[in-house]
Amino acid sequence: MLRLVSVWIMSALATTSTWAQQPNILWVTCEDISPTLSMYGDSTAQTPNLDRLATESMIFNEAFATVGVCAPARSSIITGMYPIAIGTQNMRTGHDMAGWGSRDYSSPSNAVDINGDSIPLYSAVIPAEVKCFTEYLRTAGYFCTNNAKTDYQFAAPVTAWDENSNQAHWKHRKEGQPFFSVFNINVSHESFLWKNKDKPLTADPAAVSLPPYFPDTETIRNDVARNYSNIELMDAEVGEKLKELEDAGLLDNTIIFFFSDHGGPLPRGKRLHYESGLRVPMMVRIPDRLQQTYNNDMISFVDLAPTVLALAGVEAPAYLQGEDFLGNDAVSPRPYVFGSGDRFDEFSDRVRTVISKDYVYVRNYHPELPAYKDNSYRKKIPMMNELLAMSESDQLNSDQNYWFRKTKTDEEFYLRRADPSSLNNLIDDPSYTAEIQALSLAMDTWLAEVNDQGAIPEKEMFLNMWPEGKQPQTAQPIAKVKKSVATLKAVGEGVSLAYTISDESIAPDLDAGWQLYTTPVPLKKGQYLYALANRIGYKDSEILIVNN
Repeated sequence: MLRLVSVWIMSALATTSTWAQQPNILWVTCEDISPTLSMYGDSTAQTPNLDRLATESMIFNEAFATVGVCAPARSSIITGMYPIAIGTQNMRTGHDMAGWGSRDYSSPSNAVDINGDSIPLYSAVIPAEVKCFTEYLRTAGYFCTNNAKTDYQFAAPVTAWDENSNQAHWKHRKEGQPFFSVFNINVSHESFLWKNKDKPLTADPAAVSLPPYFPDTETIRNDVARNYSNIELMDAEVGEKLKELEDAGLLDNTIIFFFSDHGGPLPRGKRLHYESGLRVPMMVRIPDRLQQTYNNDMISFVDLAPTVLALAGVEAPAYLQGEDFLGNDAVSPRPYVFGSGDRFDEFSDRVRTVISKDYVYVRNYHPELPAYKDNSYRKKIPMMNELLAMSESDQLNSDQNYWFRKTKTDEEFYLRRADPSSLNNLIDDPSYTAEIQALSLAMDTWLAEVNDQGAIPEKEMFLNMWPEGKQPQTAQPIAKVKKSVATLKAVGEGVSLAYTISDESIAPDLDAGWQLYTTPVPLKKGQYLYALANRIGYKDSEILIVNN
């Protein structure tokens, strides 16, 4: 842990004393893996770095994404809100989401066809009160960095991160300043099932186990082995991030989270609303609790934001839909987690899921649609094409062909322990009537509480966000300088303000250097203050320039 130096002046001591009481928080996240790791009972992939982390961590057995695909799930992570509550449920609203929001989404060349109804790619306009939760950490003095994926369904505002790039790092903070830093590892992503096809396999195809919905073929075994091999590559990158922290002597004051953004990349995993698409590995290492423990509480991605705020000693805003599960005021474990599925790239549906410790309940709003969505991106996986061919030629057994059913029942109901792959739909079994009714009621209550936006056609929702198809723009802030102190005022609801100061006239870099405005700032004679306003989903305001 970084120590205070007694000779510092009193003002610096006051600031750094506050900092010293705040833990650093590191997120090491990966993409597209289910709990296929040794601490969950699957030792196929050799993951020494995660194994070491697990010996000192709380391991969560029941952690779930809100959607089985990245962009909607990541919108939950950064906001603490369900995607269906804030209009971020459709995968994907825009492209190039790693930047700050200066791109032109409305260009005709950016049109995307949604069920024959063309709309431009867009940045979702979410409710005015909802912010990226990192703004609250920055207000409390945290140095917040993201390296580097965002994919929030809206462009990350400059107020969300001190640094948001491939170079973003906690090392760039002020001495002693607490940090919240995210490192995203993408080598386990679905795309690396084909991008890494020429790399040697480090997992043995003959030794991998197959779920009951996969036939046993050479192609399928190779793809499953490729997934495990990619997990091993991911583990090596986790080791690098942990070593950086250890070498800096910061392990004693850093809380470490490891988790995936949703379930695994293989067919019938990612994009699915069953456990295979929603359940993720999650571990948390807390310095004063260094022992391996297993936690069976049900955790949802909406819970991450309030939990991090609680661990940082920052009061969470009342609008958050998640619950703190680790802080001093952690609430009672939730009885259910909820999931959703709407548009996945070129195919739309509307599916809602509630999962309890014992059951999975699914509601299909379009039972007339096939269970399988013929997503072109997924068909780059060699085994996907083989599965389709085998289904067409009637070479799959009933479990293997269940995903390819042409229509769905209005509701589905599965036993988690007896049927972990959700293959035996017991919705019509009278012995479970009470359980089905309880889960159906829990879903009704949840959907009403979050005001599910899924019934709104996406074109209509888009036009509500972007009137007449044009992205709204945040109004310029108002500035006043008095006695060399600059005060900024936002115009409009849901607006955050950012600023940067320079001794000379410059063109501010939109990728770095912006401070979150919370209180008036000193401005020396001759200095320039650059300020902008943003609201999530809106274009940034024009930059305001003030010279003292």
